[in-house]
Amino acid sequence: MYTLPFYLPFLLLFVAGAVYVERKIAAFIQGRVGPRKVGPRGILQSVADLSKLLQKELITPQNADQKLFRWAPAFTFIALFSGFAMMPVHSQWGGAPTEAGMVYVLAALTMAWVGGVASGWFSGNQYAHMGAARLLTQCVASEVPASLSVFCVAISSHTANLQEISRQQGSNWHNCSAWSEGLLTWNVCATPPLALAYIVFFVASMALCHRAPFDLPESESELVGGYQTEYGGLRWGWLMLSEYGAMLLMALLGVVLFLGGWHSPLPLFQLHHVHRLKPFCEAGWLLFKAMCVIWVQMWIRWTFPRVRFDQLIKLCWGFLTPMALAACLWTVLWEWMRLCH
Repeated sequence: MYTLPFYLPFLLLFVAGAVYVERKIAAFIQGRVGPRKVGPRGILQSVADLSKLLQKELITPQNADQKLFRWAPAFTFIALFSGFAMMPVHSQWGGAPTEAGMVYVLAALTMAWVGGVASGWFSGNQYAHMGAARLLTQCVASEVPASLSVFCVAISSHTANLQEISRQQGSNWHNCSAWSEGLLTWNVCATPPLALAYIVFFVASMALCHRAPFDLPESESELVGGYQTEYGGLRWGWLMLSEYGAMLLMALLGVVLFLGGWHSPLPLFQLHHVHRLKPFCEAGWLLFKAMCVIWVQMWIRWTFPRVRFDQLIKLCWGFLTPMALAACLWTVLWEWMRLCH
């Protein structure tokens, strides 16, 4: 069964809540108050922002490509959201039945940023052109180490099916005892090379989603708004929804591949025999772990300064890619030694 009917409303609620939480985190780190005017403690600020976006007039620049400028933001979100079709929710709701789920998710994210590049390139604005060029270069540089780190999991698990990878992390796949189920059977703990691969994946995913300190395609201090400069109203909302959706998609992918998927970190909370509560608990653990990863990304955003573009390229090609290749080689050797014994 496809999981899109679950993830679409959840994504909308997540974006509304994440915008508010990120503002509060930024205010806490910077010693400010944050939103506090609309609703109790400003909790309705996201609703007010959404209503403002819906009321704004949709303006198309004269020098822009009329059709591509209008439809590129919607294409960005549609391509990105298609990746959620592969993501499992719990053991009985595993998404689209395909053996190449992890590859499809990366492809969906790539196609989404093709729409982002088109949004900036066909805006008829020099700042948007520079933002689109940065977005294209940054995505190519960061997708290589991210893909290599993902393939490490495929080598270790002998499959690219996301549901099967999640299922293996809650069993005795790694020859563990019954009481060692839980945290010790997660890929990041059970297979040492995958711990290195997850570090690469986490950093590369932040660059792939152009989250600060890697928000170079739309850095307002340099490019006004980058590839989003000429957009306003609902079209700008599509681009922002795509950015937060990409953050959620990559966090869920990292949880499924490395952090145990929908399995509990404690063996006593696996709920093998409580069948009615088990799906809800599994979905809760999956989303809770993803929210923890996103919280760390927000904390990093408001802690570290933005890097220069040459530093980002050097980081991706000079450090992350060699580390990902080393993790792949280490994973192959680890699996060869495990199979031999």
